[in-house]
Amino acid sequence: MFTSNELRWFYPGTIPEDIEVWFRQNCLIDQMQLPEVREDWYLYTPKCDFLGIKLRQGRLEAKWRQAEFGVVHFGEFVEGKAEKWRKWFCDDPTGESFQPATFLRTSSWINVQKVRNNQLYQVLPDYSTQPVATKEHIDNGCSLEVTHLISQDHAWWSLAFEAFGEDDRLIGNLGALASRVFNTYRGSKLQVEDSYAYPHWLGLILQ
Repeated sequence: MFTSNELRWFYPGTIPEDIEVWFRQNCLIDQMQLPEVREDWYLYTPKCDFLGIKLRQGRLEAKWRQAEFGVVHFGEFVEGKAEKWRKWFCDDPTGESFQPATFLRTSSWINVQKVRNNQLYQVLPDYSTQPVATKEHIDNGCSLEVTHLISQDHAWWSLAFEAFGEDDRLIGNLGALASRVFNTYRGSKLQVEDSYAYPHWLGLILQ
């Protein structure tokens, strides 16, 4: 089980060039880092934006929204909705049950192709932050990602934070990193009406 505080935005189209340049120059510790390319399958649950179920690389994952913290602001360019989520993982050691071919037979499972750039940050006891290698184990931290999405023959992009660690530090970990990176952000305004999680986004692309 994994608990996180999250902040996400979704927009149609490809990632704007100014967003990509900002992310690589101000957020990544290795500007030559290659993005992660993968394919996920999401179970569409109509009118249920508090539950997310997906198949990711042979593992079934379920997320449940535990709390909504309302609107958060970071300078004049950024406003969004912070949420608390809890995630459960289900692995099949035989490798037989959770195969994409199983889900191709039903329209309830939605294929989402992702090209994901991600940077992990450690959040120190004083809430200062420092970038670290993605695979490094840390107790309190927050990741920042910019992801290109293809689903239903349409392109979207997303900017997201996912904070983890001790429960009473989660929202602080999220705010610490967002405050840091948005100090250098001068891209298009990130608006609260575009801030939501994957279950809500699936409802939009399937309308």
